[in-house]
Amino acid sequence: MPAHTAMAALTLEEQLKARGLQLLGVCEGLSQRPDLLAQCALLNDFTAAEADLLGASMLHVRAQPGQLLIAEDEGGEWMMVLLRGTVDVGKRKVGAGSDEHEPGDTTRLAVLREGASIGEMSMFDGEPRYASCWALSEIEAAVLSRPAVVRLIKAHPAVGAKLLVKLTQLLAQRLRNTSSQLVKALQRERLAAASARGQETA
Repeated sequence: MPAHTAMAALTLEEQLKARGLQLLGVCEGLSQRPDLLAQCALLNDFTAAEADLLGASMLHVRAQPGQLLIAEDEGGEWMMVLLRGTVDVGKRKVGAGSDEHEPGDTTRLAVLREGASIGEMSMFDGEPRYASCWALSEIEAAVLSRPAVVRLIKAHPAVGAKLLVKLTQLLAQRLRNTSSQLVKALQRERLAAASARGQETA
């Protein structure tokens, strides 16, 4: 059985423990973090009571610097919201080996801080992870799984609907950013090709 399939077959708690993450229980008391609620795109429209309902559906984890949180090409039906610390996001370089634990073989895509969310695409569609994420400092995160979202929607439909709207907005913003970067890359490529043709005819 491939490693990514074997990992996906584990329970959420087993997956997180296999990553070496420390489980701290459920993510209680999000309403006591007004700074987080204000700066987190996923949470900034939730009332204190709604944030606590959402937190009760999430696991609270801690990771140490250098620890792998999410591995490229691995399956996973969960996402993280960073509560504290900094995370490096990278994609394996073309031609690099498949060792998912070597950040030196990756191209950095982003550095994320408190309030950022990671892994929401795979949580939605169950497809393999697009990139890997490492803790740059000690981090704490809230982990939300697809089954937990389903349970939240059944128990608290208004909160579940608000969560789905926020997740959709996050994904739409990611798509816009990616599209913008692609357009810029194509424009640079066209300019480089035009410059090369100009030099050939000079």
